[in-house]
Amino acid sequence: MRLSRLTAMNTALPRIERKHLVINECDLPSHQERVKEPLRKILIATLHIWDIPDTREAVRKNFRKVIDCRTAALGGEIYASDKETLVVPHTCKSRSCPSCGHRATLLWQRDRWCDLFDVPYSMVTLTMPDVLWTVFRDNRDLLHDLPSIGAQVISRWVHLRYGATLDIDVIQHTFGRHLNFNCHLHVLVSGFGLRRSESRFVPVWLDADEIMSWWRDAITLYLQEIAKLGLLQSALSIDALTAGLISQGRRKWSVHIARFKSKEQLLHYAGRYVRRPPIAQHRFLTVTDERVEFWTNDRKLKRRVKTRYQINDFVATLADHTHDHYRHSVRSFGLLAPRSIGLMRSALFLLLGQRRRERPKRLKYRNSILRSFGRDPLLDSQGNEMHRIGRVEPKRSVADNLS
Repeated sequence: MRLSRLTAMNTALPRIERKHLVINECDLPSHQERVKEPLRKILIATLHIWDIPDTREAVRKNFRKVIDCRTAALGGEIYASDKETLVVPHTCKSRSCPSCGHRATLLWQRDRWCDLFDVPYSMVTLTMPDVLWTVFRDNRDLLHDLPSIGAQVISRWVHLRYGATLDIDVIQHTFGRHLNFNCHLHVLVSGFGLRRSESRFVPVWLDADEIMSWWRDAITLYLQEIAKLGLLQSALSIDALTAGLISQGRRKWSVHIARFKSKEQLLHYAGRYVRRPPIAQHRFLTVTDERVEFWTNDRKLKRRVKTRYQINDFVATLADHTHDHYRHSVRSFGLLAPRSIGLMRSALFLLLGQRRRERPKRLKYRNSILRSFGRDPLLDSQGNEMHRIGRVEPKRSVADNLS
C-alpha cells in the first residue's frame, strides 16, 4: 500500500489550543452584520500560506475553486431581454464550496430517493477513540479504506445473523463540531435484506453492541497489520503502537444506531453530512487578519459556544478535511452497489412489490434556481423573458492576480 506524504499544512503551521467561550443568543450577529463570504475572504487572506508547491494538490485545487466561484475567472453565460442584460457567472462545483456543496446535496437527495427501496432504514454511526484520529489524519491512504471496512463489518454481521444482503451507503466524516479532526462513518442501512437462497426479503434488526465489537476488532487488527508491514507513519515504535492498539481494543467504542420509518426521513437527516464543507457560512462570527471565530452547539453545555482559531491554524485545519482527488463522499455497497445496481435493481423492486423509479434528468439552471429559491432568474426587472445570447470566456484566476 502506497502512503501519501504529509502536507506542509500539517507541519509548517503550528497547532494551537482552540478556545471555547460560552455565548448568548444576543451575542450572535444579525443578518446585516454577518461577514459576507467569510470562507472566501479567509482563503484570499492566507493565499501565500496554502498556495505553495508543498501543499497537497487537492487542497490547492479546491481552495482555488472556492475563491474563483462566481467570478470572471470561471466565465459565465449572457442573457438579455429587449431592455436588460444579465451575466450569470459559472460556479466552481467544489465540495469545499458552501453554495455549490449545498446544491450538490440537494441533487444527491433527489437522485438517491429514486434508487432506494420504500422500506425503513437505519443510520449506524461508527466512531473510534480520539487517540486514533491523528493516525488516520497522518496516513490518508488508510483513511480511504475506512468506508469499505465499515461496510464489510455490517454486511458480514448481517449475513452471519440473517443470511441476508443489505443496501449500504457509507458517508465518511473527518470533522467534529469544533472543526477538530474526528474520523468516523455514517452508514445508511436498509431495514430489509435479501436472502438469496429463498429469493425474498427479510427484516433485519441491528445490534449496536455486537457491531461495535466487530468494528473495534476490525480497526485494531487492520492497524496492527499495517504497522507490522512498516507502512504506518507514527512517532511511536511498532511495539508501543501495538500495545496502544491492544489497549484500545479492550475498551468500549461508541456506536449509535438511529432508525427511520421512511427513506424520506433518512435522506433529510443524511443531507447534513453529504458533500458539504466542514463549516457553514452562517456560523462565522468574526473574521480578521489574525483570528477566526465561529459558534458551535456544545452538547455537554447544551448551548452555543464560541470557538476561536488563529487564522493560519484555521486554514491548516480546513485543509485536513479537504477530500483527495477521485475520492467519493458517499460510497455504496451491497444490493445497490454501482456494479450491481444496473443488473439487479428491477428484480429487487419486483421482489418487494414496488415500482422502480428512473432517475430524473438534471435540473437546468433556470428550473434549479426556481425550485431552490422561488424566483425566476431569467426574468428582468420588468418581468420580461430573457434569452441566452452568448458566453463570457474564463479569465485569469483570482489567486494568480493576487500572487
